[in-house]
Amino acid sequence: MKSILDNPIWNALVTRDAHNNIGSDNCAFFDADVAPFIGMPFWDQNSQRELIHNVDARRNWFLLIGEEVQFIEELEMVLTLPLYQFTCKSLKEAPQTKKPLEIVKLDERHVEEMIMLTKLTKPGPFAKRTIEFGGYYGMIEDGKLVAMGGERLHVEGYTEISAICTNPDYQGLGYAAKITHHLAKSVLNNGLIPFLHARTDNVKAITLYERLGFQIRKEIQFYILKRRLT
Repeated sequence: MKSILDNPIWNALVTRDAHNNIGSDNCAFFDADVAPFIGMPFWDQNSQRELIHNVDARRNWFLLIGEEVQFIEELEMVLTLPLYQFTCKSLKEAPQTKKPLEIVKLDERHVEEMIMLTKLTKPGPFAKRTIEFGGYYGMIEDGKLVAMGGERLHVEGYTEISAICTNPDYQGLGYAAKITHHLAKSVLNNGLIPFLHARTDNVKAITLYERLGFQIRKEIQFYILKRRLT
């Protein structure tokens, strides 16, 4: 039986993130300044042909889907790679950091630093309005944002944790684990299940998430695609 997490972008944009859908009932997507994600209920050839007539040809689109997609000739696949999708129903004990830094709520005042940190660490797309997904927290040392993470896709019953990253100069201190635990606990306290994604070859991240109580649910395909210009 398919789960709503098999097509998380579509199911987010027609439920809890519907207020951010600037597409249509059949092809949903965010403003480019929020996120590059696109979703459709089905990715068959007819649906893809309808898509290319209803989206901006200048944009690259990011897709998360629980099955391999055969794209039509009019769509160019820029990148594809497998991800593990994790969920956490039972969170383990909070990890300790090597320095007692406080976790602070991030807001619009921190956006420039957040963009700089994500450009440095590349945890996934982060634009000037991505913070509107909400629930972003970070750790600040010597006046500098050194680690962060937050919420992204909101599906019925689930909230995605994303943008977890640490400045390379501050890695190994337990900051990413602490923020991930904080975010997961917040989601669980709201009666929802946290989920997240990691590259299948990112052994360090996989080990961290499993140590916190996350379990691999499924392998998800990640695509970057764009309309092929002739």
